[in-house]
Amino acid sequence: MKTAIIIPARYGSTRLPGKPLVLIAGQTMLSRVAKIAKAAAGNDTDIRCFVATDDERIGRHADEIGIPWVMTSVKCRTGTDRAEEAVRQLDFLPDFVVNLQGDAPLTPPDFIRAMIDAYAADPCDLVTPVTQMSWEQLDRLRDSKKMTPFSGTTALFDSQTGRAFWFSKNIIPALRQEKDLRDKGPVSPVWRHIGLYGYSRPMLAKFGSLPESTYERVEGLEQLRILENGYTIRCVPVDYNGRANISGVDSPEDIARTEALIVQHGELVR
Repeated sequence: MKTAIIIPARYGSTRLPGKPLVLIAGQTMLSRVAKIAKAAAGNDTDIRCFVATDDERIGRHADEIGIPWVMTSVKCRTGTDRAEEAVRQLDFLPDFVVNLQGDAPLTPPDFIRAMIDAYAADPCDLVTPVTQMSWEQLDRLRDSKKMTPFSGTTALFDSQTGRAFWFSKNIIPALRQEKDLRDKGPVSPVWRHIGLYGYSRPMLAKFGSLPESTYERVEGLEQLRILENGYTIRCVPVDYNGRANISGVDSPEDIARTEALIVQHGELVR
């Protein structure tokens, strides 16, 4: 199975201009994400990594760090759009495309491998990772939603097949007898969605032409377009195993948080 790991890297950012080139503990954001992609690919010649950008400055840096890059339009609205445009330009025809966010420098490479392995074992339209929350993590998410209600996405899926039922910015499922559930152990029944997507090539090509769906617009969750149009998403359980995690780096404050996590936990990929 041929896989392309695409890193969308847009230069423009309202809160953090030139975001892919900002330094995090002495390395650019893009170099950190590229290392993650290469670590996930390992020595598998059927997995290739690419940067999809809209700016020559990012392209030049991609050359410096030794990762192929593709120039895409400044009109791409999302990373998914940019990944799809990039795939059309490749001389490499992938069966599966991982959209690795260019602002996620603490993504464990084994999460990407878990997605690739899950798709290879049973192809579907889209694969995405989820992680089960401890009660402590769930309590923190509830607290964060008091200030930022749209922080954190949760998922419902079939525990046997992984087939996704729904994703929401609300915490789902609702827990009617929470005290009894807490008494059973430290792990809650709530799964947090990790914003990392792997598409079949046909799904990636089709996604942009699908109409924006009702609940996608209401929740602000792109993946709901796939479910609402009758396609299949598989959730892949993963575990940070005590490693640092941050959903994305969008501000100078996020850079400081990421650097503090690197000091605390060490480098993710060397």
